[in-house]
Amino acid sequence: MSAVGLESIDHTVQLTHVWINELDERLGWSDKHRSYGLLRCVLQALRDWVPVNQAAHFGAQLPELLRGVYYEQWRPAATPVKERHKDAFMARIDGAFSNGRFLVAAEAVTTVLEFLSTKMTAGAIEHVRHELPADVKAMWPISSRAA
Repeated sequence: MSAVGLESIDHTVQLTHVWINELDERLGWSDKHRSYGLLRCVLQALRDWVPVNQAAHFGAQLPELLRGVYYEQWRPAATPVKERHKDAFMARIDGAFSNGRFLVAAEAVTTVLEFLSTKMTAGAIEHVRHELPADVKAMWPISSRAA
């Protein structure tokens, strides 16, 4: 039962679970911890690959709980990163996510990006995609919703 006045916290927790469950299903992993970890790493990599204004507008559309994850340890003065290409993008995700256990396939990252296209406005997606280098942008096809 919700404490009076804390319904928004309950809602964002519930919405975050919905997002993670849906992503886990799309990835076909049956491992919600892993799916959450990948979502977290992709969101933070995107955040660091685009200019501060684009990152802030994108983050504003996330559920509150995921917004906190998105901004965790953010250093706006260090964004966008200087080395901006697909190999660096994937290395960033692998380095933050794998903990030496396994590397993330580009297909899994593409699944996360496609998933985000179903959750965010087309304008937010297009603004972020526009700021990405071509080889990273190619990993994020425009969905029918974002078109």
